[in-house]
Amino acid sequence: MIDINLIRTNPELVKENIKKKFQDHKLDYVDQVLVLDEKIRTLKKEGDNLRASRNSLSSQIGILMKEKNIDKANEIKNQVVANNKRIDEIEKEEEQLSAQLKKYMMAIPNIIADDVPIGKDDSENVQRLTVGEAKLKDFEIPYHADILESLNGLDLDSARRTSGNGFYYLTGDIARLHSSILSYARDFMINKGFTYCIPPFMIRSDVVNGVMSFEEMENMMYKIDGEDLYLIGTSEHSMIGRFKETILKEEDLPLLLTSYSPCFRKEVGAHGIEERGIYRVHQFEKQEMIVICKPEDSMDWYNKMWQISSEFFKTLDIPHEVMECCSGDLADLKVKSCDINAWSPRQKRYFGELGSCSNLSDAQARRLGIKFKSKDGIKYAHTLNNTVVAPPRMLIAFLENNINADGSVNIPEVLRPYMGGKSVIKPNNKKGN
Repeated sequence: MIDINLIRTNPELVKENIKKKFQDHKLDYVDQVLVLDEKIRTLKKEGDNLRASRNSLSSQIGILMKEKNIDKANEIKNQVVANNKRIDEIEKEEEQLSAQLKKYMMAIPNIIADDVPIGKDDSENVQRLTVGEAKLKDFEIPYHADILESLNGLDLDSARRTSGNGFYYLTGDIARLHSSILSYARDFMINKGFTYCIPPFMIRSDVVNGVMSFEEMENMMYKIDGEDLYLIGTSEHSMIGRFKETILKEEDLPLLLTSYSPCFRKEVGAHGIEERGIYRVHQFEKQEMIVICKPEDSMDWYNKMWQISSEFFKTLDIPHEVMECCSGDLADLKVKSCDINAWSPRQKRYFGELGSCSNLSDAQARRLGIKFKSKDGIKYAHTLNNTVVAPPRMLIAFLENNINADGSVNIPEVLRPYMGGKSVIKPNNKKGN
C-alpha cells in the first residue's frame, strides 16, 4: 500500500505507474481515493469542531446550574445532545468511507523502480546475466518424473489415491536428497549471517491481507473452514507477519532471517496442476530469506539477496540465468523483482524459476504497521524476500544437470555430508546403497 500523501500531491505519477503495469482499469481508483479522502478530512474537521464545542458547552452547564440558570443550562444540554448525535453520524460515515478508501488503496499498485523494464507479462522479462556453463548432454535426458521413478524416488499413483493430483511421495535416496538440499540451504544461510527460524504454518486473515494482494490470495491460499486461518503459501507470509504492529530499534536493523516451512498453494490460473511430475504442485517445502531494513538500504539488500541465491545454485553445479521481471509481471506490492531460472539440458533452454527475489519497499510495512524508531522519528521499514531453494521443483534442474548416461545422478561435494558421504545415486537401487 502506497503513501496516501503521494496520491494527494502527485496523482499523475501514481496513474502513470498504473499504466506501466498495464492495469488501466485501476486509473479511476486514484480519483476515487482523492474524493473519499477529501470527504473524510472534511468530516474529521467537522467532528473535531463539534467535540471542541461539546467540551466548551459542557463546562458552561455546570456554571449555569450553579447560577440557577436552569433554562439556559437545559438549552445548552440540548445542544450537547445534538452535537453528540451528529458526532455519532460522522463517526459512522467516516468508518464507511474509510473502508471504501482502504479498498481502493489496497488495490493501487506500489510504485515500481525506475529501472524496471516495461512489459505486459513474463514473456517480456529481461535476462540480466547467466552463471555457469549451460552444457548439453550427449545422450537423451528422460523426463524428470521418469528419472525419479528409475531411482525409486517418486510415487505419484499412491499420492493420487490419498490426496489427488498435485501431491506426491518422495522415497529412498531422493527423499534424502530433498531433505539434504534443505539442510544445506539452512546452513548456507546461517553462514551468511542469517538467523534460522521455523514459523507458524497458518496465519490469520489480517496478516494475509498485509503481505499480499487480494487477487494473489484468492489464487494461492487455502482457508481453514470455520476458522480465521489460512495455510501459508510461503514462509515469507508468517515471517513478515511476525513483526505486525511493532516498532523496531534502528540499531537492530537490518533483520536477516532465513526460514523453513512447508508451503501450500491452490495454483489457480492458466498453468494448472501438473498431473505427471513435481513441477507445479499443491504442496512443497522451501527455505526462504527475509530482510527487514531501513529504506535507504533496501536496494543494496535486494542485490545482495539474489546474488546469495545465485551463489547457492552455483555450489550445486546448476547453471542458471537471472531474469529481471518486467512491470506487468510484478505483483502489486513489489517495487522490483528478479527470477532465477535453471538451465534445462533436456529442453535446451533456461527454465524453472528456482526462486524469486523481491523488494516490496514499505508496502507490506504500511499494511501491517511495521516501523522503526530513528533519530528523525518513527518511520516505516522496508521488507524484502527471496527464495533460497524450493524443492521438489529444484530437484528437476538438479537431476537434469547431474544425471549420467547410465541413469545415475552425481551428488555435488557440498551435499555429500548430508547424504552420508554418498557421491552418486544409482537407478533401480531400492535399498538406497
